[in-house]
Amino acid sequence: MIELTGTGLTLEQFAAVVHGQEPCDVSEKAREAMMRSREVIQRLEARAMEGEAVYGVNTGFGDLARVRIPQDQIRLLQERLVMSHAAGVGEPLPSEAVRSMLLLRANTLARGFSGVRPELVDFLLGMLNRDLLPVVPSRGSVGASGDLAPLAHLALPVIGRGRVRYEGEEMLTSEGLRRAGLAPVGLEPKEGLALINGTQAMTSLLALAVLEVRRQVKVADLVGALSTEALLGTDTPFQSRIHELRAYPGQQASATNLWDLMQDSGLRESHREDDLRVQDPYSVRCMPQVHGAVRDVLADVERRLGTEMNAVTDNPLVFAEDDKILSGGNFHGEPIAMAADFLAIATAELGSISERRIDKLTDSAFSGLPPFLTEDPGLNSGFMIGQVTAAALVSENKTLAHPASVDSIPTSAEKEDHVSMGMWAALKLGQVVRNVDRILGIELLAAAQGIDLRRPLRSSPALERLHDSIRTLVPKWEEDRELAPDLAVAESFLTEDVEPHIGDLQ
Repeated sequence: MIELTGTGLTLEQFAAVVHGQEPCDVSEKAREAMMRSREVIQRLEARAMEGEAVYGVNTGFGDLARVRIPQDQIRLLQERLVMSHAAGVGEPLPSEAVRSMLLLRANTLARGFSGVRPELVDFLLGMLNRDLLPVVPSRGSVGASGDLAPLAHLALPVIGRGRVRYEGEEMLTSEGLRRAGLAPVGLEPKEGLALINGTQAMTSLLALAVLEVRRQVKVADLVGALSTEALLGTDTPFQSRIHELRAYPGQQASATNLWDLMQDSGLRESHREDDLRVQDPYSVRCMPQVHGAVRDVLADVERRLGTEMNAVTDNPLVFAEDDKILSGGNFHGEPIAMAADFLAIATAELGSISERRIDKLTDSAFSGLPPFLTEDPGLNSGFMIGQVTAAALVSENKTLAHPASVDSIPTSAEKEDHVSMGMWAALKLGQVVRNVDRILGIELLAAAQGIDLRRPLRSSPALERLHDSIRTLVPKWEEDRELAPDLAVAESFLTEDVEPHIGDLQ
């Protein structure tokens, strides 16, 4: 059981909940903080009855903040806010992203600065713990007043509306709640606004991508080392003393991995003497510098993500200690938009340099291997189009790596006149990550074929184990066959089954 306080949620706990479905509850300290802030809202509600304008309690929203709402309609106001803002379109977000949103929304409300009842957070966690997931369309957020449309869809079950997924089936929320043993808790003043103001959709997608890139940077070193061996590359550029002189942590970690993976290799020993090549191409020699730069960006993004996962991004904010409610802009997604953009740029580079190694493996003039890694070229095309597919994915990533955060379209009658586009930044980051997995899968198959063509020489023990693992799933390329099924198997291997091979890597 993970206890939410609003301040201490880690990425490891996030993964345990989202991927492992670890149950969550709210700490007693957080409950007390929420009750204190709720008491402030109740006092403000009383003042609103006397004619005072309180944003989020008895006013409209955005450019409609000047409109006063009659006392007998302030609860209806919250319901209509959620319903009107549930304006998303496009394919639904995957289950992992919706679980993430429920977790992060509950965590930020638990801080006790949003003025909501503890029962509201209990309801969100009730859905999370039962895996009763609102259907949340993926498009519709500009990332300014937070992820308004996605979070509104997330909030619809609170008032018994919308659609949910439960036990593999999509259904009306009313039916899903009945099956899961939950009942709508409704909305009190300020609570609808508290549910939809925030960055939890874009932050959830960024967190999921970060977990994937954590794996991916190790996979890139592993597969890159196998390619180096197949290309008869040298391990000299990976010596630690070279990288100590530049001292980037990511570069040093990647260099250590590459050096360790290539030790005790018969392939390496076979060309240690009398090799006419003085230096390997950059895609081999500069792997620590490129892979390491991605690692350093990832570390920076993780620091920002740790802050955002435990941040209060609602508006207005309730400060119970001095009985005040203050309007601000913590909902603006710029920090997450820029982080997602930067990570997309960095991750795209893992794919870019991988494709260059694939090209070297399939180019017989450079590698000395048979053309396109087939022993009967002409009748067979071998990995010719595998490299083309990698090039197509790299080109797609170059487009996707264009920063979303440099764009802004004013909304809400220009009340919201600068927006972050953070949701799109996070969505396209996810596509970049998937593309890079596919590129690395192509490289893995090409490198494994190169190793086969170097027999009877053998690589290092670690890389031979990798070769054996992929060969249990995909046979050596003897003659042309459909390549697409092999590529799908390689991608699945690198995303789901590679842990035994990367567990000891930095």
